[in-house]
Amino acid sequence: MTLVAEDLEAFAVFARHRNFTHAANELHVSQPALHTRIRKLESRLGARLYLKHGRQLRLTDAGERLAAFANDTKDRAADFLESLDAAPPRPLVLMAGSGAYLYLLGEPIRRILRKGHELRLLTGDASATLAAVRDGSADIGVTALTVPPDDLDCELLAQYPQTLITRADHRLADRRSVKLKDLQDEALVVPPKDRPHRQQLERSLLDHGIRWSVAVEAEGWELLVHFVRLGIGPAVVNGSVRTTGAVRKIPVKDLPPIRYYVVARADRSDRVAELKGMLV
Repeated sequence: MTLVAEDLEAFAVFARHRNFTHAANELHVSQPALHTRIRKLESRLGARLYLKHGRQLRLTDAGERLAAFANDTKDRAADFLESLDAAPPRPLVLMAGSGAYLYLLGEPIRRILRKGHELRLLTGDASATLAAVRDGSADIGVTALTVPPDDLDCELLAQYPQTLITRADHRLADRRSVKLKDLQDEALVVPPKDRPHRQQLERSLLDHGIRWSVAVEAEGWELLVHFVRLGIGPAVVNGSVRTTGAVRKIPVKDLPPIRYYVVARADRSDRVAELKGMLV
């Protein structure tokens, strides 16, 4: 048996007045409509809810208990809604890769925190970031994408050229720019094989017929830069990566730029839209 909230509310008002005319006026319904609703409620419950004694209406024991239940339900609902209004909003969740946090998002995050927003930060690669935004475990993501997905709201945040970084004594160190053919027979410092940057670089080198070898595999831009500084070999990195004067940065002309996007669901809330606006 299902009790409808509107029926409970109507009976609570009727029980308070013990008068169909006054109760109907408060509920803004006709007296016959209220009478029909109470009769249907009695039919569903299988019990009389009131009795007529002369000109007065008196609640039965079942009616008294139903009225108490209806009023308790109404009070609980009001308390619940009040608690929602009083509860502080949950922290907004931002997910991004380590490179985005290191080189793109430092100042935006400081700006968001200065405005009093509580922020929870998660790290993940592009696929993990997109998945988290899709399933709602992250409100917003920042990640590098080759092709932005159609099912999410993606706005370009920044783009950087891919650059070759070398020590100052490397044969290419004085070049203003290089092409992939200039890397023929180089031993390169590269990310692990499962990383998107490594996979894209390998495809490009293969497409251009470039012979090359792995000097060392390293996880994270900072470690790649460290190995370049040690003289292990040059590396192709995102142009946003910071280096010291001991390392030269040379744009690679025939590699596409790295594009970072702010990603959110299309049905984002106003709070998420505000966060997105502070990032871009």
